[in-house]
Amino acid sequence: MADERKPRDIALLDALDSLPRTAHRARAWRTAKEGRDPLEGGRSRGRWGHDGMETWYASHDEDGSVAEIHSMLSAQPVFPSKVRWLTHELEVELDDVMSLPTLPQLASLGVDIARYQAREYARTQDIADAALFLGFKGLIVPSARWECTNLAAFTEHTDPGQLAVIGTPKLVDWTAWRERRAAVRRRPESPG
Repeated sequence: MADERKPRDIALLDALDSLPRTAHRARAWRTAKEGRDPLEGGRSRGRWGHDGMETWYASHDEDGSVAEIHSMLSAQPVFPSKVRWLTHELEVELDDVMSLPTLPQLASLGVDIARYQAREYARTQDIADAALFLGFKGLIVPSARWECTNLAAFTEHTDPGQLAVIGTPKLVDWTAWRERRAAVRRRPESPG
């Protein structure tokens, strides 16, 4: 089957190639179905990957990780209540990471930030595809679902040991998580 992707945008390649390649050493969280290896990426058509590349998603905030899965499950006609989800704490040590942690940075690359929370992934997939082509190992990007950043790592560029599970996974209690999310949303903003 021929690759049906459009040619890469030369201006985007130049813009991304001018960005620094940073080392990223951090804790992250990944929420995965019970029984799935939390270090396994996937070839889904997500915000930061298309079906021609394997992307591994994690969040720099535990609730951010859960929020991403909650959003995906909430898009289904009926929220699946039988599947168990676990949140895994991880240690990440990657070099050659592209850091784009703010919406204005994404806007400068052609992302419509007014629609960032929508499931319109064409431009973000173009950015991820170009970053992979240029040899970056991953991207630090704003979460569309929580006030935090996420890490999208390209598993074909990562080595064993650069992503490691630490601690014991936690079972996601969807009812408790929704209540906690509602409480966070009700908090008044601090002055100044």
